[in-house]
Amino acid sequence: MIKITQKLKNHLWWLIINVDYDYSRIAIADHEINGDILTLWLEDKHDFKNSLDECLQVDLPLKQFAKVIKAENLNSYEGVKMHPKKNFTYKARIEINEPIKWYLEDASPADQQWAREAMLKTLLTQLVETEVYDDCNTNQLFL
Repeated sequence: MIKITQKLKNHLWWLIINVDYDYSRIAIADHEINGDILTLWLEDKHDFKNSLDECLQVDLPLKQFAKVIKAENLNSYEGVKMHPKKNFTYKARIEINEPIKWYLEDASPADQQWAREAMLKTLLTQLVETEVYDDCNTNQLFL
């Protein structure tokens, strides 16, 4: 589970409400990896912003991003391995590289985009499935 601050939850709910709960309208305007943080700037596809300052900035730990990459099997593929001693083959997931190293060194630009979008999907899914927004009191979220 991704740890989300209350302030970020409120901003994400504001964005979700602004897109009329149509999550496909939420776009990643830009991204950056700085140290141990993945930063995503989010915006509404129907209301593109002129600068990143106008977008919602979401800072996420790289550890969480690595978990999403691994869970989505983005850094591995289904292949056949040979047992080292018993000389038989079997199907297995073959890891290309560790998740973040794969993202930075091995992934194509399309693969990188899929990984970022998987992170956004995971974030929004967790928020919507674990919380209910109280429309009457805009400052309060219920579990």
